[in-house]
Amino acid sequence: MSPQDNDSAEQGLAAPPKFSFFSYLLEDVDPEECVSPLAGYCFMTGYIDAISFSAVFVWCGFQTGNFAQLALALARLFEGPPGQRDETFHIADRQALTSLLSFNAGAFVGRIGDRIGAHKRIWLILATFLQVLMTMAAAVTIFKSGQPGVADARALPTWTNTLSFVCLAFMSASLGVQGIVGKRLNTQFTTTIVLTTVWVELVNDPKLFQFMHKVKTRDHKLIAASALFLGAFVGRALLGAIGAPGALGIACGVRVIIMLSWIFVPKKK
Repeated sequence: MSPQDNDSAEQGLAAPPKFSFFSYLLEDVDPEECVSPLAGYCFMTGYIDAISFSAVFVWCGFQTGNFAQLALALARLFEGPPGQRDETFHIADRQALTSLLSFNAGAFVGRIGDRIGAHKRIWLILATFLQVLMTMAAAVTIFKSGQPGVADARALPTWTNTLSFVCLAFMSASLGVQGIVGKRLNTQFTTTIVLTTVWVELVNDPKLFQFMHKVKTRDHKLIAASALFLGAFVGRALLGAIGAPGALGIACGVRVIIMLSWIFVPKKK
């Protein structure tokens, strides 16, 4: 065989593709393989909500209640005869408004993910890293506020100064970012924030009672609910043991683990 023939044969052999970590980050993940990080998201929903509710009786993730609370505050303006109406903007209403606006501001960040690619590994990592930063900011601000983390009664929330409002805003915004990430993946975990849809679909699942078989539509919803419940339990336990700053500091660590877990999710086939 001539040298020319050898060169042609070598050129015909396809060289193995070189691994590029950046190219790996630009891959789309398989939403069906995102069970672990999304379960972690649900855990963080319960965890963060346990901290905010224990202090001010506001759910950072469940904005239906906060929105309805603002409607009730508006309705109070028309109760009673003129001159005797309650025109006070109660602190609970201010906290609900802070959470609602901050949550939506965090969710608005999802527009960046839509441009990058909502299923891109790099976006999922960056979005979770943003949640880490927001949780860290919440931990610092509530520490600087010097206020306790557990309220004795609804009428006496413990977070009342400016820094505590900033903490509430960062906590709510972090869940806003989390919610849109979960929603765009379009899995059985839905937004990883609100379980109302999960419960409705779960109890009406045609295969709900087929306990001898794996049923993704049922099992993943149960994982979501269990993770949120566990997160709320752990969050409240840590809050009572080490206070809000420490509990939020641990939340940062958990979110770092979730962020790194996106690296190991298989790509979409």
